[in-house]
Amino acid sequence: MTFGNVVERCRQNESELVQEWRDVVARSLSGRLPAALVEKELRDILDALLGALEAGGGTDPLAEPYAEVRALLVELSRDRAQQGFSPRETAVSVFGLKEAVSRVLGEDDVAGFFRVIDELGLYTFETYTKAREEVITNQAEQLLELATPVVKLWDGVVALPLVGTLDSARAQVVMEKLLQTLVDTGSEHAIIDITGVPAVDTQVAQHLLRTVVAARLMGAECIISGIRPQIAQTIVALGIEFGDIATKASLADALLLALSRLDVDVNAEIAKRSR
Repeated sequence: MTFGNVVERCRQNESELVQEWRDVVARSLSGRLPAALVEKELRDILDALLGALEAGGGTDPLAEPYAEVRALLVELSRDRAQQGFSPRETAVSVFGLKEAVSRVLGEDDVAGFFRVIDELGLYTFETYTKAREEVITNQAEQLLELATPVVKLWDGVVALPLVGTLDSARAQVVMEKLLQTLVDTGSEHAIIDITGVPAVDTQVAQHLLRTVVAARLMGAECIISGIRPQIAQTIVALGIEFGDIATKASLADALLLALSRLDVDVNAEIAKRSR
């Protein structure tokens, strides 16, 4: 299928075509992007599209002549996904060209061109979906980072307060952050506080044990605090063994134990720091 006539007519009416297309897209985006930016995006896509048709790209958006068009659509899809636009608002940026063509060129001899636009619109939708999944994954990873703070309590003592469920993905983040903090601070003791963990099962216990072992390989000892009565009963019922790992009911008790291991005179230190 050749598109010589359609391409020639598009070239002759390019400015008007881009303006009509921009207006269609702008209505969908409700002014959330500058009109000049939208117009540049669409003009670049149209120029690349017409070039692909002139090069014999046909109706297959995966054909080599469409490489530049695909690159522009991937960039547009990722930008829209990161900016929070919906799949429909993103797809209009492509499908809106059909409405613009109908207004400027009419309905004669454009059926094949419309088929190309439809294929590119579907390609854009698929690309948007992948980009949106990447955005969601990155946001989830960032939330894991924010939900897993490691704080320095004293010289040589850091604490890792856990809140919420400890699954495999989060356990990996917990371990990495704790080990990195031990390296950065040179701390010899780490307190893992599970007061905010709603339940401890075998899987959670295994995650904790692996974290403690990894810390020991770095030369640090761990204390697990926040062992509430319900948690203690569950641990006993499940037959979970913490071995020689110290456990305490509260973070305060764990800190006192860590300081005693460092031979810190707490009262003297408090008096010195209050001067």
